[in-house]
Amino acid sequence: MEKPALSLVAIAVTSVLLPAPAKAQEQTAADKAIETIQITATRRSGTVQEAPLNITALNDDVIAEQNIKDISDVARWVPGLSAPDQGARDDAALIVRGLNTNSSGPNSDGGTVATYVGEIPLYINMRLTDIERVEVLIGPQGTLYGAGTLGGAIRYMPKAPDLDFTTLKVFGDISQMAESDSVGAEGGLIFNTPLIEDKLALRASLNYVNDPGYIDYNYVVRQPGTSLPDPDWSNASEVESNLKRVADANGEKTLTTRVALRWTPTDWLDTTLSYLRQNQKAEGRSIVHATSLADSNPLSDIIGDYESAYRVEEPYERTDSLLSLEITADLGFAELVSATGMSKWEEDGQRDQTDLLIRLAFSYEEFPAFTAFTRELGEEKIFTQEIRLVSQGDSDWSWIVGGYYNKDESDGSSSEFTPGFDEYAIDVWGAEGFLRPDSLEYYSVDDTEVTEQALFGELSWKATDKLEFTVGTRFYKYEVDNSSALDLPLYETVFGGRDPDSIVLDFENSFAEDDGNLLKFNTNYKFTRDILGYLTISEGFRIGGSNSVAACPQVLEPGKQYVCAEPDEMTYEADTTTNYELGFKSSWLKNRFHFNAALFNVDWDNAQVAGATVNGQQPITSNAGSANSKGVEISSRALLTDDFSVYATFAHTKAKLTEDAPYLFGVVDDQGTPLQDFYDGKDGDRLPGSPENQFSFGATYTTEVLGDLLLDLTYGLTYQSDVFTKVGNRADGETLPGYSLSNIAAKLSDESWSVTFYIDNLFDKYAYSAVRRDKADIGLAKFPVMNSNGTDIQRNYGHYLIRPRTIGLNFSYDFTL
Repeated sequence: MEKPALSLVAIAVTSVLLPAPAKAQEQTAADKAIETIQITATRRSGTVQEAPLNITALNDDVIAEQNIKDISDVARWVPGLSAPDQGARDDAALIVRGLNTNSSGPNSDGGTVATYVGEIPLYINMRLTDIERVEVLIGPQGTLYGAGTLGGAIRYMPKAPDLDFTTLKVFGDISQMAESDSVGAEGGLIFNTPLIEDKLALRASLNYVNDPGYIDYNYVVRQPGTSLPDPDWSNASEVESNLKRVADANGEKTLTTRVALRWTPTDWLDTTLSYLRQNQKAEGRSIVHATSLADSNPLSDIIGDYESAYRVEEPYERTDSLLSLEITADLGFAELVSATGMSKWEEDGQRDQTDLLIRLAFSYEEFPAFTAFTRELGEEKIFTQEIRLVSQGDSDWSWIVGGYYNKDESDGSSSEFTPGFDEYAIDVWGAEGFLRPDSLEYYSVDDTEVTEQALFGELSWKATDKLEFTVGTRFYKYEVDNSSALDLPLYETVFGGRDPDSIVLDFENSFAEDDGNLLKFNTNYKFTRDILGYLTISEGFRIGGSNSVAACPQVLEPGKQYVCAEPDEMTYEADTTTNYELGFKSSWLKNRFHFNAALFNVDWDNAQVAGATVNGQQPITSNAGSANSKGVEISSRALLTDDFSVYATFAHTKAKLTEDAPYLFGVVDDQGTPLQDFYDGKDGDRLPGSPENQFSFGATYTTEVLGDLLLDLTYGLTYQSDVFTKVGNRADGETLPGYSLSNIAAKLSDESWSVTFYIDNLFDKYAYSAVRRDKADIGLAKFPVMNSNGTDIQRNYGHYLIRPRTIGLNFSYDFTL
């Protein structure tokens, strides 16, 4: 694909600077100051500068100026947060302060950060449409936010229905991405109207994204089980008859809708009923294989920088929905808040499974047309209820008390298909069973129910006008009940003589439960009206649970294929963090300059890590000792002149193991015995998945042109240092180089409309954001390793890419009716 003309880039560079996450309030020139962003992260209304905790809030102006679309974009502007972009097919891994032991790549998000939509906990990478602000709380938030907040919490705060005005906003975006053959588009509308003046209002939004993608799947088999995935690469006609090309195969189509009804029957009661739905249809992974194939693989000499070598397409569809009711009642002595949520997500995905089966060393690769793929179905329903009282009044004592209940019911199935392999096994190997018409090689189902209950509270004492103390606690209890089963239908039919359509499921039940309490202590001191210092000690936790893998039989027959869990692989325990933080917030020069900083030290105990079963290499979670993270986070913004503002952040994080973690990578020999300690995690090993250094800088200049029109010229630079892909880069981890990205934009607007020209990734940086698996797949293991079979044809190992340069134009028009 031809790159955009350099002259166009040059013109853009000379005409723009990039946005800053701070926009001056519309005040008189003499009083102009940095905008005050209101937050509710402490469960009380306040501002970022007043809150005695490390929080970054991006409001709707910032989101628009920086062209922030999702959580990966948010993370670039939040010190201490990392969310490497893994495309629409694989969610970004959320990592705060380096708290991660899982290898970089798909499913590497270990659940150390909780996400909320309004008051309701919901894991969703939501498109940021009609959002008032995004609040990112850095550091454990266990007392007020509960499970899953080992590292922090992210809150998407939608705009509430307006009781006074009827408005309609329409918007659209058209863009061209380097390496893409098609034009990208996005569009939508936001409608708000009072139904009963000052009493009842309706707000609705709709957003549709058509992202065409930029990575080509150029080596897809035409007919799995018949076409050769590795034909004679020197014979063009043979290649063409067996393989097909799929251009821009990592695209995305996402429709996000939200409807909210707000009712305020009295001056002391405010209720909002809302429904959110997001349907995402993703295509393939944003993974390339240009440097990820064995030298002996003929593809390694011909594959391009933006090509994937997967043998089958990998479509994925996910639908998230949330019905919520939020009620706020002013009782005089306290504010009562009730938040009720019913959420559901459904998924249906397909992925290339060929390499996993080859790696298991059961001779699948002897079948020349061997291609395997897996279809995964899943559904989860969650009911959440929280009730809390927040004291009001002028007393020196204030408090928060509440209760929380959460019930999570999920079920899923995984079906693995190996077309044509049954016929090959009978005709060539001489197996004496029957053909398997459905080609179902592996089938598993699981059903999990998790219930969590908690009581929580905080008590604050204002000792003087300047000094305040807060203590908090959360008492929690949870139960995890799991039932799972699996079968190997094709193996049992072809080699064991079972019926061709039989599926035998022997369900295994497992149960886990725990209870405990979390503590928090905070003291803050106002040196002046504009300078605040604070000290916080806080705890966070993540519930344990059961791995959805059936138990192994007591005796394993030699030579038989098993996919099962040993007794110590069936369940895993809760893990906890304790955070010690010293922070400083300040405003200077009549609120024209902000400088905030925090020093932190986080101890992580009984850390949960991703692993795999000895038998069958099924993904599981286990526990692996302790770790520590310490560092500094800084954010600053300034209004240099009435028309020119800048913004900068910096984070330095040293995250490492603090004790040995034996057999962290689950590497075993043919007898299932863990290999030498080269594969242990060692005390002092750096944790993977996030950079040690992050930096961002933004600037915006505003001026009047063409009479009374406003022109905003913006520039932004974000940088991250290198990333380890495995703990200490042991086993076969690697270092992903650091990189920087520049963005520019020019926005022309008046009171009702705006048009913005932008370029993201201005210099078309080619960089890896994460990795899938490792070099052992292609025969480059640092030490001898089991299951390195078929390294010359393996294609599982690959790298996720950051998005190429994107040039676009967006517009919006506001109607006031």
